[in-house]
Amino acid sequence: MRGRRWGWAIVRGRSMEPGLRDGDRLLVRWGRTPREGDVVLARFVDGTLAVKRAAERRTTRTGAPGWWLLSDNAAEGVDSRHRGVVPEEDVLAVARALVGRCRMRHIPHAAVEENAPL
Repeated sequence: MRGRRWGWAIVRGRSMEPGLRDGDRLLVRWGRTPREGDVVLARFVDGTLAVKRAAERRTTRTGAPGWWLLSDNAAEGVDSRHRGVVPEEDVLAVARALVGRCRMRHIPHAAVEENAPL
């Protein structure tokens, strides 16, 4: 079942600094519906896979549901400011934990306590 699969994503570049760095590994849940503030893995219209923050729900030019995705480091990378709204079906996974440099950190949702379950 797609909504229950777990996987990995690797952060590339500096667009998500300071919280996420180039080479960081993210534990992601495929098919999970994001909430505002979640870190997500998305596919831009040109096929590029990117780790971004789901800023807010919006609609695409065709009226389909989508997400406005932003970099945490606005001075780096490409996001919805450059590419527009990302269709909901192209938001592929939600990051649940950062695993890097032999340690694990929970990535809390912006409005959820740190002890919230994955």
